[in-house]
Amino acid sequence: MTRHQKPYGVRRTTLTLLTALGTLAGGALAGAAPAGAATWTGVAAGVTYRQYDLSAAAGVTHAHVLSVDLTNTHVRLGLLYPGAVAANATVSAMAGGQKAVAGVNGDFFNISEAQHPGVTATGASVGPAIANGAVLKGAVPDAQRFGPELPPGTDTEAVVGVDTTGRARVDRLSLGGTVTVFGRRLTLGGLNQYALPENSIGAFTSAWGRVSRKRAVCGTDTSRAAACSTGTYEVTVRRGRVVSTSATPGAGAIAAGTTVLVGREAGAARLKRLKVGERVSVRYGLNSASSAAYRFALGGYPVLSGGRALSGLDTRVSAVRTAVGIGNGGKRVFLFTLDGGAAYRKGLTIAEVAAALKSLGATEGFSLDGGGSTTLVARPSGSTRVTVRNHPSGGTERAVANGIGVFTQ
Repeated sequence: MTRHQKPYGVRRTTLTLLTALGTLAGGALAGAAPAGAATWTGVAAGVTYRQYDLSAAAGVTHAHVLSVDLTNTHVRLGLLYPGAVAANATVSAMAGGQKAVAGVNGDFFNISEAQHPGVTATGASVGPAIANGAVLKGAVPDAQRFGPELPPGTDTEAVVGVDTTGRARVDRLSLGGTVTVFGRRLTLGGLNQYALPENSIGAFTSAWGRVSRKRAVCGTDTSRAAACSTGTYEVTVRRGRVVSTSATPGAGAIAAGTTVLVGREAGAARLKRLKVGERVSVRYGLNSASSAAYRFALGGYPVLSGGRALSGLDTRVSAVRTAVGIGNGGKRVFLFTLDGGAAYRKGLTIAEVAAALKSLGATEGFSLDGGGSTTLVARPSGSTRVTVRNHPSGGTERAVANGIGVFTQ
């Protein structure tokens, strides 16, 4: 299924980022190359790494970049994830477990639930996700996302990924699905999401993991902090038939071939009509705005399109960032991170990130989770294990929902 949409609006943003030539006062970070070093070094076939200083509005920051040549048939990009949607792991652990040679952290995620006491934070990502061509999840409602304010005209359906032709793209993936009961098709409102739209029905599969599904009925379409719904119902479907029902969302692993349907408000009222033994059919997929089919994709938000910064990018808040740049018609990918060490922690604004990606040669740019999540790993020459190349701002790696891995063969 495919849905065509208008491309994100853009306007030209001019910003000069200067490469620093000398060592910062106080010296370079321990373990880092001298400030100003800008030589690309090999990581693997088609993969190189570079680190360098950037002067920006908040001061000098330090960038770490992986350049990936997708014209090289021995290299590919893929989704790093812990094996479940509702789970977290460090980038180095995911890269090591999946035998990636390099990688960066990915999408924003459900990191906390202080606004809903007693509700477990799921750790699940905000946007859609595809791994090895398989759909893992859909996007939560815009108001339920974690992360900075979205640029005008963008939403949680935005993704970056690589299509089945081997081309990297920035795109949008919307959930398309139905629940058929009593011969009537109902629209599926969510797939393995930590937040469902009001009055909807969401599906949870074995890809979700063991975490409670309670968070899915908390918040509203306009407020992440709104109370959890009291009108809920859950139905478990196995081999096309209802096998159990519950008035509240449950927890625990979901067996392969089993789908748990969670309804809230009007969606719950519809599910309450179902009895054990009755037939239910659930179908779903992700529709791309470009009609492309994806090998992998994950969420975030676009910052650069057609070589121009998107309209309305933030120019005030500087922070440690992770981003992806795409050049050479989708055949060159730049995985861009900033250093979180104390000397460089002020970072870049989102507008400055777009300019930095453009200066590398990118025509398309996409922002991922930043701050304490920002991590870049790569294998040192001759090693079989990745090491963290930047300094995470929290002092150690943060466990995150997913990331982008670089794989070779």
